[in-house]
Amino acid sequence: MNNGAIVPYVTAWTGERRVPYRLVARPGIGIGYTDEVMGDRDARGVLWMRAAVRHGAGRPEFGQVHPLRQRRAMRRLLCQVCAGPADRNGDGVLWLLRDHGNDWADWPEGMATVDPPVCVPCVAITLRLCPAMRRGAVAFRVREFRVAGVRGALYRGGTSTPGTAEAANLAFDDPDVRWLVASALVRELRGCTAIPPDLVPEAVAPEE
Repeated sequence: MNNGAIVPYVTAWTGERRVPYRLVARPGIGIGYTDEVMGDRDARGVLWMRAAVRHGAGRPEFGQVHPLRQRRAMRRLLCQVCAGPADRNGDGVLWLLRDHGNDWADWPEGMATVDPPVCVPCVAITLRLCPAMRRGAVAFRVREFRVAGVRGALYRGGTSTPGTAEAANLAFDDPDVRWLVASALVRELRGCTAIPPDLVPEAVAPEE
């Protein structure tokens, strides 16, 4: 909450400016921070973007996601809005996605997403307050949701200093992941079942 407004847990705040750092390229090894510490990498050795953790400080930056809270929500299957446990039943974990049903025939089957799951009450809140979701969203139960990799800035070239960066999704076993500064954890969704509105009206029907 922020002056009565609902702010999703994964949203970044203006008081959480990026922590200063300098990257260095190590040919044949990968990319790293000049003053790297143990907490800069995850258990798989992936380098993560540095960010201050001051949840609620300043103003919410809607549309900007805090990398560490996104990672926590994805790892623990927490609701991206309230940070409570995501809703789960016999049909799977609940996800709310922008409607890209025209992308391929069985969308979102096999989709790689950086959006954490949700709980039932927060779906209704999201549909009511999020402009992107109001343009079209679909709720799904997902049976399989393995952690598939990371999204971030992939650096190319350079000898001692990094080259140009481009956005990329990479699997953990991709050799290029050594050259990536991760900003989000990726899960692959399989066994997806759309939720009919008449079965979960509170989860899919936005208020007028």
